[in-house]
Amino acid sequence: MGRAADMLGTSQSFLRSLDEAGLITPQRSPGGHRRYTRHQLRLATRVRELVDQGTAVEAACRIVTLEDQLHEAQRQNAELRAED
Repeated sequence: MGRAADMLGTSQSFLRSLDEAGLITPQRSPGGHRRYTRHQLRLATRVRELVDQGTAVEAACRIVTLEDQLHEAQRQNAELRAED
């Protein structure tokens, strides 16, 4: 978790708050360390940008969740169009 926080330029408590908010759920290593995927780190980075702009953490998590869902729906739509 410390390395991920350093990479994002944020604190470990910020990453914990995203876990508590349900935005990201990192896997655990056999030693109990949190392991984040690249996708989770991108989401955390986006939340951090919004929080830095004055958005509350809970609202930023909701915004990022909706953006992520929209992106996935657009990707699926493009795939379906390519099949036609």
